[in-house]
Amino acid sequence: MLNIVLFGPPGAGKGTQSAKLIDKYQLVHLSTGDLLRSEIAAGTELGLKAKGLMAAGMLVPDDVVIGMIDNKLAQNPSSNGFIFDGFPRTIPQAEALDVLLKSRGTGISAMIALEVEEQELISRLLIRGQSSGRPDDQNETLIAQRVTEYNTKTRPVADFYKAQGKFHSVYGIGEIEEIFGNLCTVMDSL
Repeated sequence: MLNIVLFGPPGAGKGTQSAKLIDKYQLVHLSTGDLLRSEIAAGTELGLKAKGLMAAGMLVPDDVVIGMIDNKLAQNPSSNGFIFDGFPRTIPQAEALDVLLKSRGTGISAMIALEVEEQELISRLLIRGQSSGRPDDQNETLIAQRVTEYNTKTRPVADFYKAQGKFHSVYGIGEIEEIFGNLCTVMDSL
């Protein structure tokens, strides 16, 4: 099973590249945002718990998110693997994901980080905001805050996977197909 954490700051191209990787390698996309929405819509126990917490303005705790990931793994037992998108965002989440995957006889194959300079991220997100309508992609100050948040809270997760020898870096600026080719080189080496 090929389990990939596709990593990078907002605007690095994770969504674009994960769709291409999923298609080529026949992987299951595992987005925690999508999981939350589907569990809530399905009215599952975890979904109802998450909905109540979110309605109270609280973050959904890691154990609830891990439970949702476990459900998704169970629904796809014959999958070639998963691309984790938006998770893990903290070292405790990475540790919990390792425990969960180990209990299922698998693990993270690699973290692949799309590396993009901050000014390029801001430019990309401002352009995306013009077409997406997302308010958090339309304000340069908010974008810079999101990038800073990523750098201080999420980027340390890369060190967790570096310590395991699973970290791979891909330059995320250039033509989409060129970046995809570089990602495939890493994937094919696993």
